[in-house]
Amino acid sequence: MTKSDDKRVPALRFKGFTDEWEQRKLKNITKRISRKNLNLDSTLPLTISAQYGLVDQRKFFDKQIASKKLENYLLLKNGEFAYNKSYSKDYPFGAIKRLNNYKLGVLSTLYIAFKPVSINTDYLEEYFDSTKWYKEIYKRATEGARNHGLLNISPQDFFELNLSIPNNRIEQERISKILKLLSLLITLQQRKLKQLKLLKKAMLQTLFTNKSVPQLRFKGFTDDWEKDELGNIGRTQSGVGFPDNEQGGEKGVPFFKISDMSNTNNEFKMIYSNNYVTKSQIVRKKWKPITQVPAVIFAKVGAALMLNRKRLVCVPFLIDNNTMAYIFGKKWEPYFGKFLFDTLNLPKFAQTGALPSFNASNIETIKILLPQKREQQTISSFLLKVNDAILYHQHKLDHLKKIKQFLLQNMFI
Repeated sequence: MTKSDDKRVPALRFKGFTDEWEQRKLKNITKRISRKNLNLDSTLPLTISAQYGLVDQRKFFDKQIASKKLENYLLLKNGEFAYNKSYSKDYPFGAIKRLNNYKLGVLSTLYIAFKPVSINTDYLEEYFDSTKWYKEIYKRATEGARNHGLLNISPQDFFELNLSIPNNRIEQERISKILKLLSLLITLQQRKLKQLKLLKKAMLQTLFTNKSVPQLRFKGFTDDWEKDELGNIGRTQSGVGFPDNEQGGEKGVPFFKISDMSNTNNEFKMIYSNNYVTKSQIVRKKWKPITQVPAVIFAKVGAALMLNRKRLVCVPFLIDNNTMAYIFGKKWEPYFGKFLFDTLNLPKFAQTGALPSFNASNIETIKILLPQKREQQTISSFLLKVNDAILYHQHKLDHLKKIKQFLLQNMFI
């Protein structure tokens, strides 16, 4: 591949191609589809998922949104495209997808449907996965023209979109092939990751128990698991207020907020914080860092509580007042404790009201079953290997997605 600063060619290009790209209107390389489902050739209502493409509406929403009378819906055939004018934060100009998974399907007439006639169909599909067409939609459907969650763009205006494309069909094919290959790798990686997550879920369900003996057990362990309350074998600690003017530090003790759970690499254990505080801040504010680690943290109030997320923390830390920590006592192997917490549906123990919340007793009175420490260590050692595999394949998936996004942004104009 070669890189060029020429405005009429992409930044990244296969060797051997030097011709400038042409600007073509969408109406000149595609044909609008307006056929209706008059003979009920299909009873499959479709919807566009920006992430998954054209999918079965009934499975995606768990119900049928479309009218039961489908005769006046658009009839879409495999290989044809549809534009969903509905916009969102991640897809501010809607989404254009090709029907790949079904022979036929039907769509609301709010969609704009079309098929390619003088362009490589795979190239066109990959082009619409980029953001290069956004500027053309922007020209025709500005912020002021938006209405009820839909971009106000007519079919006539839509087909006036200008696309820069290589005139050479071989170049179109090569671009689409490399992007399709990446898409296949991403799909395979997603499947592998899904299987590992299902394995972990199954192991958590069989290795942990609400009876004195678990369903699945490692050899050499026969003792009953002991019933106890979390408050008898550990303790909770709530966070403290974290004023805005104290935030933003980059060195010192991590001061975790619930939003930090979403940081990259914080999926299981808290590695990165958006805020750190110095020793002088801690003294001045009379904060008391939690030093008995590892510990588990989770949301204690509001909508975040309902997400039921828990994270392990292995270094001394502070948490804000929307967060609670459970500090393990001597009977615990902490990593086993984290996995056991993963099996607990904490929201069901929350106090109801305007905002769901926990206090110390809500958590400390939860009854659990605990094996001897040696068995805890054996279980956590196995689950950590599964967890490491999940994290490895998640990072690999993220990397593949970044590569594809880079190519999408640099192989098109």
